[in-house]
Amino acid sequence: MQNTTATAGEAEHPGGLSRLALAQAEFDPEVVYLDTASLGLPPRRSLDALNGALDEWRTGRAAPPAYDAPLAASRDSYARLVGVDPSWVTVGSQVSAFTGLIAANLPDGSQVLTAEGEFTSVVFPFHAQARRGVEVREVPLERLAEEVTSRTALVAVAAVQSADGRVADLDALTSACEATGTRVLLDVTQAVGWLPVDASRFAYTTCGGYKWLLGPRGTAFSTVQPALADEIIPHGACWYAGGERWDSLYGGPLRLASDARRFDFSPAWHAWVGQEPALELIEGIGTRALHEHNLGLANRFRKSTGLPAGDSAIVSVAVDDSAHELLKSAGVVGSVRAGRLRLAFHLYNTEADADRAAEVLEGHLDEAAEDGARS
Repeated sequence: MQNTTATAGEAEHPGGLSRLALAQAEFDPEVVYLDTASLGLPPRRSLDALNGALDEWRTGRAAPPAYDAPLAASRDSYARLVGVDPSWVTVGSQVSAFTGLIAANLPDGSQVLTAEGEFTSVVFPFHAQARRGVEVREVPLERLAEEVTSRTALVAVAAVQSADGRVADLDALTSACEATGTRVLLDVTQAVGWLPVDASRFAYTTCGGYKWLLGPRGTAFSTVQPALADEIIPHGACWYAGGERWDSLYGGPLRLASDARRFDFSPAWHAWVGQEPALELIEGIGTRALHEHNLGLANRFRKSTGLPAGDSAIVSVAVDDSAHELLKSAGVVGSVRAGRLRLAFHLYNTEADADRAAEVLEGHLDEAAEDGARS
């Protein structure tokens, strides 16, 4: 099962659940919103910050170097959430850019192991290296650890599967990889923000900020173990990755940052203005409180619909053809992934939300499909 050892970003917050209740007042959904796995909702503090930045832009008062502050604060906050030093963290706009960086640096002929049905931003960059002999091998998520061999150069997998919310057995995976010297690229996009994650255990991690971290689309994080950084050619090297970025605007020689900032991609400025306050909110509640809240709601829904308890804040369930229209009419927002209804429970959701979704779906679960999935 997932290791839940506390990291720096999971420091005990005695008032975590009460802080969560206060935080819920910052959200104004007009529906029962259960689709964080696709797109998180912004807290009011993020909207206020964004509106202020847009007004500065509109009136000519914006200064580009000022955008460094919210990005630096976001880097620090994210580092605490995943238990590493900020010097491990690099930032950009898309997970696939960081995955592509690692893929481009694999030796010719490398074998990459991944889970069947993995999100394409985690695996497409490796398939794109096929002309160099890079081989991608897909196996069921539940067999991932046992399929690691001395031939496996890298395991690329999500901590929580996007399609259905299954949680990878990271303890088993790290043990198997330590025995073979295999590195792990772990995507934590569907995990950080509700599931305790210790990024220091993995060679590389990647994370999109616009889902569970409640930022605007256009923020992404990656971590690189410092001992591995010098092996990576920074194919996306840009002015923002410079040791002194505002003095790295023109000409050679190459003068990149000495830590993971050397892999930074030029940021979408306004996205980081919104990301910083959202991370502040999540940190203030604490990962453990969010894990308890989110998983509790997901399991409340599971129990109400006759499903077994699970270990994920994402619920994937087979429903009949009428269920989607019923949910839409009732103002319950989810998504469809891999042919199944996907519901995701986060900090702005309540017991009433879980009960309403279960009420609407009563009698509309595809029992045969669920029995088959459990067998």
